[in-house]
Parts: sequence; C-alpha cells; structure tokens
Amino acid sequence: MDVLYTAEALSTGAGRDGRVTTVDGRLDLEMAVPKEMGGSGAGANPELLFAAGYAACFHSALQSVARSQRERLTDSSVGSRVQIGPDGSGGFQLSVHLEVVLPGVAEDRARELVDAAHTVCPYSNATRGNIEVSIAVSDD
Repeated sequence: MDVLYTAEALSTGAGRDGRVTTVDGRLDLEMAVPKEMGGSGAGANPELLFAAGYAACFHSALQSVARSQRERLTDSSVGSRVQIGPDGSGGFQLSVHLEVVLPGVAEDRARELVDAAHTVCPYSNATRGNIEVSIAVSDD
C-alpha cells in the first residue's frame, strides 16, 4: 500500500479508564467506561471515537463520489451509531448504523450514491465482513 497519511495515538492509564492522545497533540481525551457498561461515563470511549470517525469518513467518501459523478449535494449529513455487545464467546462485538440525509436527491439516486460511497470509504472497507453495518438513506 502506498501510504498517504499516518495517524498515531497512545493510550495510557487503564485503557477505557485512562487517557488517549495523538502524537501530533490534536486529540487529548480522558477516557471512561460508559455508564451502561458499569463505568462513570465521565469521558470519551472507543465507540464514540469510532462513531465520529466513521461518520466523517463516510461523509467525505459520499462527497467525493458525488463530485466524481457531477452530483451537487447540499446540506447532506451522515450520522453514525456504534453499538457494542457480547459476542457469545466471552468477547465483544460492534455494529454500526449509518443515517445518511441527502436533501433534494431522489431516493433511487441517493441510494446509488450511498452504495458507491460504501465501496470506497476506508471505514466501510475495514469493517466489511467483520461487523454488521446498516445504512439508512432519507431526504430529511
């Protein structure tokens, strides 16, 4: 792979109850286990970071696909919901639900753009076949 960019982060403390920082200093977050999982919920957690990253990455892929197909997207948005639960073997698994809003784009066309974005988004490619990812598309 020809590397275009490298992001580096360091987790210290107790992982989910520690701190995560990036080498470039752009992120410096206190981490905390969510209340729903028995923690304080007083900080960020890996699922929040994954949800934010996937939403932004997918939205960027969608915009890129639209530009390449000469489609103008106005006021589009991508929401991401990441869920964690037991996998049945003592570990945990994730699932993702993306909600894509494309105002003014016909339903069939919106689905075409979203499907194309799902093929080029690095997060989609990394998760494909590994976790459940569902995508809803609407115009509002």
